[in-house]
This record gives sequence, structure tokens and C-alpha cells, in this order.
Amino acid sequence: MSEEYKYYLVDVNVLPEVFVKTAKAKQLLAQGKASSMSDAAKMAGLSRSAFYKYKDSISPYIGTSMQNIATIYSALLDEPGVLSALLGELSGHGGNILTINQNIPVDGVAPVSVSLRTDKLIISPGELMEKIKTLYGVVDIKLLAE
Repeated sequence: MSEEYKYYLVDVNVLPEVFVKTAKAKQLLAQGKASSMSDAAKMAGLSRSAFYKYKDSISPYIGTSMQNIATIYSALLDEPGVLSALLGELSGHGGNILTINQNIPVDGVAPVSVSLRTDKLIISPGELMEKIKTLYGVVDIKLLAE
């Protein structure tokens, strides 16, 4: 009995160029660098008909990116600029912030969780946590997932 697969993982180096260009055109659209599908196809060096033919069948594989995501829980003083300072510290050391969840402050302290991509950090997550602890307004900080 032969098994049929719906998807295959293929190295980009062996893909026909039309697939790579289609993925590039989709990225240009998603990033707002192209204002229409026609513009995206042209910018990627692809015919419109090829783009329309393959656009719904091509998606990048980002399966390993979850290994580079950390979630930080913090309790911050309810004062202007405290959250901004935390986010600045994270991004200033190469963290790419993915999500921010902040609840309403209770007793002057707001619980905040931040998920960030860590693959481009210029310091270790532990060092980053130590730096964050010294920021004004950080009452508590914990690395929940790395």
C-alpha cells in the first residue's frame, strides 16, 4: 500500500525559480513593499499568471523558529515610560518583540508578559534578565519559557 503525502519539505536550493519568486512576491505584499499582486509579481521578476497560479500553494517553512522564542513575565509600576523602558531594553539587545500582554494595574502594579524572538540577541537571556531587573519600575521579572 503506497502512502500519499500532501506536503513535502524541499530545500530552497533545488526548487524551481518560479516557486522562490512566488514566495518573494508574497513577502513583498505582506510587508507592504508592493501595493498590489501585480506590483509584487513584477518586483519579484515573475509573471502575473505564474504568481496567481502558485500563490496559494507556496508558504515558507518556519518550524524551527519556536526554538528561539522566549516569554518574560513582569510586574511593572503603573507609571509612564516603565513599559517603554522594558521594551527598549529588550529590543536594544536584539530581541524581536512578538507579543505584549498587559493587564489593568492593581495596587499600582501591572502584570505584563512579553514574547520575543531571541535568535538575534547580542547577550544571553540570563544577562538580559539581569539588566531588566535594574530598570526603574520593574517590580518583578521572570523568564517563563526559553
